[in-house]
Parts: sequence; C-alpha cells; structure tokens
Amino acid sequence: MAEPLVDVVIPVHSSTRPIARAATSVLDHSKAEVRVNVVAHNIDPEIIRANLGSVADDPRLRLLHLADGIPSPAGPMNLGLDEATAPYVSLLGSDDEFAPGAVDSWLAIAQETGASTVIARIDRDLTGVEPMPPTRRGRTRDLDPVKDRLAYRCAPLGLISRERFRELRFTPGLGSGEDLEFTAALWFQGEHIAYDRTGPAYVGHEDGHDRVTGAKRTVAEDFSFFTVITSAPWFAGLSTRQRTALGVKTLRLHFFDAVFARLDTPEGFAAHRQPLVDVLHAVESAAPGSIRLLSRADRAVIDEVLGSAPDTAHILTLLGARWGGGVEAVLPRNPLLALHPQAPFRTLRSTRP
Repeated sequence: MAEPLVDVVIPVHSSTRPIARAATSVLDHSKAEVRVNVVAHNIDPEIIRANLGSVADDPRLRLLHLADGIPSPAGPMNLGLDEATAPYVSLLGSDDEFAPGAVDSWLAIAQETGASTVIARIDRDLTGVEPMPPTRRGRTRDLDPVKDRLAYRCAPLGLISRERFRELRFTPGLGSGEDLEFTAALWFQGEHIAYDRTGPAYVGHEDGHDRVTGAKRTVAEDFSFFTVITSAPWFAGLSTRQRTALGVKTLRLHFFDAVFARLDTPEGFAAHRQPLVDVLHAVESAAPGSIRLLSRADRAVIDEVLGSAPDTAHILTLLGARWGGGVEAVLPRNPLLALHPQAPFRTLRSTRP
C-alpha cells in the first residue's frame, strides 16, 4: 500500500463491539490514503480478527495487540499513536463510525488552512448534534481557545497533525479523564484550529456496552486530570484568561456532575464534602476568578457544598435550577460580568444550533 496520509486508531476491548462497522466506515468511504490501526486491548487479537470479517485482509488495516491488564483506553490509544507514521492521525471509538467522506473533508481543511487540529462535527444517533465547543457564531477557521471556548470539546475527535503533536499522548493511570490533558494541549498549544461544522460527521453510537471507565471513583480520582493539566509544562505559560477558560469549564462541566453523583451514596454526601471543597480551592488557585463567572444557580450549589451541613435534597433542587433557563441560570452574581465570554449567557447562547 502507499504511504498513508492519515492513520486512524481504533481501540477495541470486547468481542461484542461492532469493530467491522468502524473499520469499514474509514476504508470504504475515504479517497485519501488511509491506514486503520485496530488495537485489540486485553483480548485475544484473533477474536477481533474474526469480528473484522473480510476487512481484516485489507492491506490498509493493521491489527495491533496490547495486553496490559489495565481497563483504560489510554494504553491502546497510545500504542496506536506510537505506531502511527502518517502526517495526520484520527481517533475512532469501536462503537462509532465516520460518515462517508469525513476523513477527506477534514484532510482538505487541514491542508488548506494549516490547522494543527480539525474539529469534527459529532452527530450522536440518540441525542443529535453535539453542541460543544460553544464557539462564536459561524466561526470555523483560526479558532481561539478562549473566545471559542474550545476546552468544552473534551474528546479529541477529528484530525490531528502528528507532526505538530508528535509526542502528545493520553494520560496513563487515570480512572477517567485520560483524554483531557491531551485535548487541552490541542487547544492551547495548537495553531489555525479549524472546525468542520457542516461536513461529514463523526457518528457516535450510544448503544455501547461494558464501558471500560465505569467504575466508582473518589472525588480526588475524578479530578486527577486537573492536576495533570496544571502540572503540564505548557500550563505555566498560559495567560490568566486562558487559565480562567479552563477553570470555568472544569467547574461547569465536571464539578457539578461530581456533586450530583455523590448525593445518594451509602456513605452519605458528608463523606465527600471536603474533597469537593478541595476541588473548588484547587481550581480557583490555578485559575483565579473562575468561580465568579458561574451563574447564580451554580453559586447557590457551591454555597451549599461549602456550608457546614449541606442538605442533599436542597442541593438536588439547586442543581435542577441550573438548567431552568431563567435569570438565575444565565447571570453571574456580579451583573458587570454578564457579557464576559466565559459567563453563562454567552456560553449557553453559543451552544444553540
């Protein structure tokens, strides 16, 4: 086969995954020279070969094997990245597929613009088009990591310049969030970032089973990714506004989910209160001013968590108010911050189609 322009990495850990669908979506619907790297993770590769069917014999497909005994996608993703030689790489879940022509569309944009990353439009079969990142209206070229709130796109889906990010890898050893430092580096260390907003999509199927990251974790384990990000050499060089963008996103997308997940645990919410408070302090320390940009509804939840005896029923009510759409959900406590790019009004407005 000719040298590929794009290496696509597909990790698979289960015999029930529709791996042939994923691989075929690349091989049968791309005009560019591609290579598909299927990584059999902690499973006999011959089982995966059989599931691939006739596509297993395609010279553009390479079956790799990793037996590390670790239930994390970081290992197989990193093996695929280690083995890649093409100028560009793309990552694909074994449950998912690329719409016909997706690779060609992303590649054309990358070659036209010099983008270090082309962000894919994500179309999920049950919930529709993914609204993240909440970019400025209509922006598709030369995106700014702060103004276009790129950190809200937590999955590195699309096309990545391997020449620009040759050494970038997923974080090993985390129970979840192994891709968050990876994606943050793409946004804050990239250049000419583009968004294929109207092109063929990354199609996410939501019927997958036996996820590898579904184990119960502590609050500290849930937010290990933030420690990894703030310890990265590139983080020290970020401006205050860049740090704030990361901090607000961390609270808005991750902190409140962590609170909700611990409202009804056998050990009780009180057992998790101090670790959650520690997260707030860590975010505010690394990204000063993040909390003040949250909505009034968000701040009410935080106040209850910070209280000496938080009431779980009241927290649940307050969490519901975050998505109520009223003034409390769209305005920060300081009205002078209402139109800040990271404040809720402009962020939520940008998520609408």
